[in-house]
Amino acid sequence: MFYSEEIIEEVRQRNPIVDVIGSYVHLTKKGGNYFGLCPFHNEKSPSFSVSASKQMYHCFGCGKGGNVLTFVMEYENYSFPEAMEMLAKRAGIELPQQEYTPQMKEEADQRTLLLKMHKDAAIFYVSMLRSPQGKPGLDYLKKRELTDETIRNFGLGYAGPHPAALYRYLKSKGYTDAQMKDSGLITIRERGAGDRFWNRVMYPIMDANNRVIAFGGRVMGDGEPKYLNSPETKIFDKSRNLYGLNVARRTKEKYFLVCEGYMDVISMHQAGFTNAVASLGTAFTHQHGMIIKRYTDEVILCYDMDGAGRKAVLRAIPILKEAGLRIKVLSMAPYKDPDEFMKNLGPEEFKVRISQAVNAFIFEVDTLRTQYDFSDPEEKANFFNETAKKLAEFSDEIERSSYTEAVAKKFGIDYGILRSKVNQIGNQVGLTRKDEDEWKPKSTVQTKKTKDHGIREAQKLILTELSQEPGVYAGVRRYLAADDFTDDLMRAVANELFAQLEQGADKLNPASIVNHFIDSDLYSEVAAMFSSAFTEDLSEDEKRQALREAVGRVRENSLEKKIADCTDPMQLMELLKKKNELKAGRIEL
Repeated sequence: MFYSEEIIEEVRQRNPIVDVIGSYVHLTKKGGNYFGLCPFHNEKSPSFSVSASKQMYHCFGCGKGGNVLTFVMEYENYSFPEAMEMLAKRAGIELPQQEYTPQMKEEADQRTLLLKMHKDAAIFYVSMLRSPQGKPGLDYLKKRELTDETIRNFGLGYAGPHPAALYRYLKSKGYTDAQMKDSGLITIRERGAGDRFWNRVMYPIMDANNRVIAFGGRVMGDGEPKYLNSPETKIFDKSRNLYGLNVARRTKEKYFLVCEGYMDVISMHQAGFTNAVASLGTAFTHQHGMIIKRYTDEVILCYDMDGAGRKAVLRAIPILKEAGLRIKVLSMAPYKDPDEFMKNLGPEEFKVRISQAVNAFIFEVDTLRTQYDFSDPEEKANFFNETAKKLAEFSDEIERSSYTEAVAKKFGIDYGILRSKVNQIGNQVGLTRKDEDEWKPKSTVQTKKTKDHGIREAQKLILTELSQEPGVYAGVRRYLAADDFTDDLMRAVANELFAQLEQGADKLNPASIVNHFIDSDLYSEVAAMFSSAFTEDLSEDEKRQALREAVGRVRENSLEKKIADCTDPMQLMELLKKKNELKAGRIEL
């Protein structure tokens, strides 16, 4: 599925990139560009650059880059058409009927069909729940003290005892066996077709736009597995979706409550905590963390506090930290999960527990404490040694000092002794003391102001300089053509860039070139070609020298490849002559 280049350009141009990204990220102008903290990875120093002149963004930390369309796709987890619709609406543009290539039409039709099939399945499961056959499922939900309103709001349903009921229903709606097999709802075998879910209470899983994309099913009785989820499909990626996010994303609270299961989220929402979400039958992933980061800066983990729950919390903490989130852990003792807690103590007490949630680091130390017997002096010393190692990981002096003081107070150890131990370990693991209270990591990285190394880097430098200084194109084209770029992707980009520059500097439009690569997911790599930082610290004379050397490298490499592939003696002599002239002469730009 695609739009014409003209309408894509109109949508892109009518949505200034600084304005759009500025509504998501705090940007500060520095020189000709704007900088902010990258929304796609955790960082403390801004490396996310937005260029108003190029209408592009690029992060020098994680490499993400592109134009305003790709930013919305990345940030909102939108498809290209969805990003087009959002930005067109923002700019007051009415989009024309979409044009299709055969492959894009097939993919779009399949996605649309799967969404429709899941909607039909959800309707079927709801009707089953309200039928006589659905009594076991409805009784279960009522036993869990869910109201009719909650059952309706979450679209809960029931897959009946017949193992092919949904198959027959979807067949009657006109779906083929092949289509149903791709949905993950139906299993097609030589012996016949059957439902993936039966004799289960059904929880529809919705994306952020309230579309049903998968299901979770809880078995009635003692069957296994207790919970069964849809497999991944064209519309469902469990690492990029969270249960309850379609509601939680609109919360006015400044934090998300992260739970383990469907019923935990549903119970929380019924009690008024509509900022609760859960991962979908899988451990927390980096993508989950980044999705949450789009909506909030803080999470409170509400996991079961049994052994498995504590391990899950300890696994989730570093992932959420990496996403740049502040983390607290809530205790539900003496109850095991939010659902049980809510039934026994109610929402008001849960609010109290939220206010008492402990910092993630303190939770980690508390968990570590359970592994040591304090009645044994050696074990007690080992505990404080391990805790000191964790404290030494803080490079920020204020954080390190604050946590050292908190741990000393909580576990009854002299602050000075613990602080001395932390300092000792800090020096051993690679931190150097600048003074009594300030450390810095030992650096093995040497600052590099250099001309680029390697042909690929040379090609990238040339593309960057041409996009920034189109005036040098007249000199560059005396030595290079697009087919001298030996990297396939860079050659494709060079073809587009050179074609623009042939029409004049006023036709230069790097952001439009990114449009050609949106469907191939190569847009970040393309954007990076216009955002090289190789020469950012060099003077104008040094930049020109770096460009001359890069042009020479690329031209020589191109000639060497042509010489290696050449079988015509006369052509070979001509190529060797050109190579010798290149070596003997000077690149003049």
